[in-house]
Amino acid sequence: MTVVSGRSNGESASDGANGAGASGGSANFDALATPAQFRMVLISALAAGVGLLAGVVAFLLYRLIGLFTNLFFFHRVSFDFSSARLNHLGLWVIVIPALGGIVIGFMAKFGSSKIKGHGIPEAMEAVLTNRSRIQPRVAILKPISAAIAIGTGGPFGAEGPIIQTGGALGSLVGQIVHTTAAERKVLLACGAAAGMSATFNTPIAGVILAIELLLFEFKSRSFIPLVIASTLATAVHLQLLGSGPMFQVAAMDFSIPRALPFYLLLGGLCGLAAVAFSKALYWTEDQFEKLPVSDLWWPAIGALGLGVIGYFVPRVLGVGYDTISDILNARLALDLLLVVMLAKAVALVISLGSGTSGGLLAPMFMSSAALGGAVAMLLNRIFPGAHLSPGAFALVAMGAVFGAASRATFTFIIFAFEITRDYNSVLPLMLVSVIADGIAMLLMPHTSIMTEKLARRGLRIHHDYEADILQQVRVEETMDRHAQTVASTMSVAELAERIGRREPEVSRHQALLVVDDEGQLEAIITRGDILRALDRAPSGTASVRESGSASSRLVVTYPDETLSEASDKMLRHDVGRLPVVERANPKKIVGYLGRRNIMAARLRRMEEEQVRERGWMPGGEVRSPSRPKAAVPTPSVPAQNGTGEGARRSTS
Repeated sequence: MTVVSGRSNGESASDGANGAGASGGSANFDALATPAQFRMVLISALAAGVGLLAGVVAFLLYRLIGLFTNLFFFHRVSFDFSSARLNHLGLWVIVIPALGGIVIGFMAKFGSSKIKGHGIPEAMEAVLTNRSRIQPRVAILKPISAAIAIGTGGPFGAEGPIIQTGGALGSLVGQIVHTTAAERKVLLACGAAAGMSATFNTPIAGVILAIELLLFEFKSRSFIPLVIASTLATAVHLQLLGSGPMFQVAAMDFSIPRALPFYLLLGGLCGLAAVAFSKALYWTEDQFEKLPVSDLWWPAIGALGLGVIGYFVPRVLGVGYDTISDILNARLALDLLLVVMLAKAVALVISLGSGTSGGLLAPMFMSSAALGGAVAMLLNRIFPGAHLSPGAFALVAMGAVFGAASRATFTFIIFAFEITRDYNSVLPLMLVSVIADGIAMLLMPHTSIMTEKLARRGLRIHHDYEADILQQVRVEETMDRHAQTVASTMSVAELAERIGRREPEVSRHQALLVVDDEGQLEAIITRGDILRALDRAPSGTASVRESGSASSRLVVTYPDETLSEASDKMLRHDVGRLPVVERANPKKIVGYLGRRNIMAARLRRMEEEQVRERGWMPGGEVRSPSRPKAAVPTPSVPAQNGTGEGARRSTS
């Protein structure tokens, strides 16, 4: 029995019984009928090139930031990375960020608006709405705009722009080569992971970041290219920037298990801080939207506010990696930690909320590290015998706050571990991060600092990962074992009359299987086929075999196939139901699979999630599932095959 492209099983996209008309039009069905397989070897080879390229771009951006910082703050030509806080410009330090803001405003207005923001949401949007296509100009303008913003004092990091730029490079490679959208998505994620890895020398965190925020899947076909790209990008970092971690951190005492109660408190504070960051950033964006001036000038206005803050607190200017190192090594006093924590947070939300270009990670790392260090110092004053390490608390808070704010907790547990390479940090990192994440989930259940912008544009981002239930259930578990059949010699008029009388033998499903005298499958006929046959010949003398889809054009499924495979066949061939036949004898009918039978698997998952079963303990209330009248029983009960009352009340 063969399977052909296009529409089969007697249905068309316009047939109401088919239910596939919204799947993208007839042009897509011919392509789906001969699906392209994911080419892991080719994508892995391309990922290697993307990883090397992203590593080089990260190095160039790092040097470009150094050049602009030296030009604007020290009036010298040098590519060495310098801290803007060491400048001697006096009041001129207020003006310089505004000059950079003007340049960014013009670049966003006349170049590409995609350079606005910190980069990761824009990469997510490309995956979700544009089939992982990013404009070539973004790969050029984003790193340049970020270098200008940071080089003129912007309180940002280079990692966000590098992640977006690396993603853009991967997307461009996927657009040059003939690829599917899924392959292009993997290449985009490879570029993003490579950018993260090359910036911080954290290859594992780079891979996990791409999985949690960009891929929306965890499969070997994507994991292998990700690891290749991340590894090679890190190798480039080691060659060009050295083998040391981004932050040189002295040995820390994490005081486990003695300090566990204090880490619980820190977890709660980090969760609240993560929510406060998110709310403050998007509240600031809303205020800029209300300004009676063109958005061309918003980055300059935000940068002017930054300049005022930077005049009084120079440590908020620029990337601030040196300040983060000072905090992690407990070199700053409590008063200065509190000032840095508040000033950096305010400078960040004002600058980034204005729509300029820059990364979110480094400034949030600085502010949250200051929070952790300050908490440890305050607790040491309240409990003199606690002997808590401010550096340890700073490191843990640094990972926990951003992990909770971005819903990428696992990524930043690994990230904080990789930058210290101290395994003793893992336990407090895990504990504090999950507590912070839990609080953030309670207070912001549907969005994060990464997805709030997308949610405002109408995109709903699912943060959780779970196995597809359709890939876990076989056809034989939900199919109707009592398929309704009609003789191939029956006329269309007789069948239409019996359906009109609602005879149970022919009215339970939208389609009927046509069999010969021996009960072997001959064809399938739908109600749409009947209507078309009556339009052609109102007398209805044609047989149902002639009016339905003959066996040479039938699409069938087998009992041992998964519902995912069966539903793929339905989508690929634009049909709404499938005969279930034996593999050894494709004409022997063993069941019938309609859309309702596929949804039975989803009902199983709903009951697993929502039905509380009685335990060994006495007492308590146990509720049975509440089902609509036409609901499909779960595959575990006898009525699963569509012969129960619920099945008789609906058709499929």
